[in-house]
Amino acid sequence: MSLPPTTTPSGDETPIRGRDDACPGALRLHPADDGSLARIRVPGGLLTTRQAAVVGRVAEELGDGRLDITSRGNLQVRGLEAGCGAELAARLRTAGLLPSDRHDRVRNVVASPLSGLDGEGYADVTAWVRELDAVLCGGTPAEHGELSGLSGRFLFALDDGRGDVATLGADVTLIATPDGGALLRMAATACRADGAGADRCVVADDVAQRGAGGGGDTPWAVLWVRGGDAPRAAALAAAEFLTRVRESGTRAWRVRELPAQHAVTTEGVAARLAAAGIDAVPQPDAPGPKAPQPPPAPGLVTGPEGRHAVSVAVPLGRADADQWRLLTALASRSGADELRMTPWRGVVLPGLSLGDARDACSALSEAGLVTAPDSPWLGVGACTGRPGCAKSLADVRADTARMVADTERGAGGTARGAAGGERRVGDMARGAAGAVCRAGDTARGAAGAARGAGDTAPGDDRDEPGPGTGTGPDPGLVPEPGPDPEPGPGPGTEPGPGTAPLPVYVSGCERRCGHPGGRWVDALATGDAGYRIAVRGAGRDTPEADSVDVTAEQLAGAVAAARGTT
Repeated sequence: MSLPPTTTPSGDETPIRGRDDACPGALRLHPADDGSLARIRVPGGLLTTRQAAVVGRVAEELGDGRLDITSRGNLQVRGLEAGCGAELAARLRTAGLLPSDRHDRVRNVVASPLSGLDGEGYADVTAWVRELDAVLCGGTPAEHGELSGLSGRFLFALDDGRGDVATLGADVTLIATPDGGALLRMAATACRADGAGADRCVVADDVAQRGAGGGGDTPWAVLWVRGGDAPRAAALAAAEFLTRVRESGTRAWRVRELPAQHAVTTEGVAARLAAAGIDAVPQPDAPGPKAPQPPPAPGLVTGPEGRHAVSVAVPLGRADADQWRLLTALASRSGADELRMTPWRGVVLPGLSLGDARDACSALSEAGLVTAPDSPWLGVGACTGRPGCAKSLADVRADTARMVADTERGAGGTARGAAGGERRVGDMARGAAGAVCRAGDTARGAAGAARGAGDTAPGDDRDEPGPGTGTGPDPGLVPEPGPDPEPGPGPGTEPGPGTAPLPVYVSGCERRCGHPGGRWVDALATGDAGYRIAVRGAGRDTPEADSVDVTAEQLAGAVAAARGTT
C-alpha cells in the first residue's frame, strides 16, 4: 500500500496569507542543512528518457546524487551548492524541463499514472497533460489572465475516470467521462457563521463520499465540457480563481482559502468559458468517477496489444544514482521511451513486452526498488531527518529502514543493530523490496485495501519531502499537498478483510513535515535513539497517556502493534 497523501487542513478557519508562498522551484532554490534544494516540476509525472537522464546527471554532478519523488509526482534535488542555480536552470531548459521561467512553480499537475496503459479509464489523459502545460506556460493573457500568478501550491488533477487522482484534493480537477467529455470541478469552501459570528469553513473536496457534484449544500463548481476543450477549460477555471483572489483582497494560495463571499461559483466559471467559446453544461448532480481505485500496485501491469508496464514503489520516495540510472535505461528500451512518476512516490515504466517487463522487475527488485504488492515498505514514510534537517532529533530514514528490515525478518524489533544507521536506505531496501513481480489483476487486488494508505495528499501543502531547514518552519514552505485518504482502522485493531493497516510515518521533530492524512501511526523521535508511538488523525488522536516510548531498535514491534498487524 502507498502512504496516504497528506490531507487538506481541518478547514476550521480560512488561512490568512500575509505574503506569497515560498515553495521552492528550479529557479528558486531553498537553503537546507545539507545544501540547497531544487524542486523540478514534472506535469503529470511524465518524463522522456532523455529528460530522465539529464535530471540524473544534474543530481550526480550538482547535488548529492539522489532524487526525491514528491507526492505530486515532481522531483527534488538536494545537496546543491549555493552558486549552481544558473547552471541548473540552463541544463533544465535544454532538456525541456523549464519551458517558461515565469511559470516554473505553477506547473503542478497530477494525472492518472496508468492512463492508456491498462485498458481502464475513459480516456488517455496524457495528451491533456501536455496541452494544459502548454497553455499554462504560453496562454494568451487576454484569455487566461497571467497564470504565473498562481501559487506554488495550486494543483491540477487530470483523472481518466478511474478515480485515482480525483480524490487528491486538487484545486481544479478534470474527470474523463464515457461520452468523450470531461467533468470540470473546482474545489470549494462552504462557510457559515458560528455562534460567535465568526466564519466557520468546511472543506468540500471529499469526492469519495460526495461524488463529483459535491452533494448537499456545498457550492461545488462542476461543469461538463468536451474532451477537446478540457485542458483550456482547466486553465480558464484557474484564471477565474485568480480573479476572485484579486477581488477578495487576499493572497489565497488555494481555492478553498477564498472567503465565502468570493468563492468560485459554477456560474462564474461557466461565464468565463462561454466568453472563450467553450460550451459548458452545469452538472449539479454529476456522479463521481468510477469507484475510486487504489494507486498502482507494484508489479506487472497488463495492457492492450500485448504490451505491459512495470509499476515500482521507491522506498521513502528517494532513488539513489544507481537506481535512477537503471530506471532510465529500462525505460529507454521500451517502445514508449518514457517513465511516469506517480503522486504515491512510485514510477511506472510503460511499453514493454512481457519478457522485458519480467526482466525489468527482477533487475529493479535487485536494485532495492519495490516490485511486489506485499512489500513491508508499502505504507511507510519518513521526513527528511538528519543530516538534511537541523531540527530533526534523529536520522529517521536510517531508523525507518532498520524498522522495515526487522519487520521482514519478523524480528519485531529484537534484532538490535541489524541494519546500521550508516547504511543507505537503498542498501537496506534490497532485502525488503520483494523479488516477485505479480501480474496486473493480482497486483491490483492486493492493493485494493490500501486505498488511502499513502503519503501526503497532493491537494494541500504537505506531501513533498520537507526541505529540512535549520531555521525553523517556514510558513510558506510546506511539503507539497496530497490526496485525502479514507480513514483507516482504529488504534491497535486487527484489520478486517479488505482493510489496510494504518500507514506509519516516522518524524524527526514535532513539525512532522509530510505526514499522511486520515488515521496514521506517528513515530516521533524523542532523541538520538528514542521514539514515541501514537495513533493520530481524523480527530481521534491517541491520548498522550496511551502513547508508547521505545528505542529505535524496538520500532518494528511497537509500530506493528499500533498498526494492528501483530
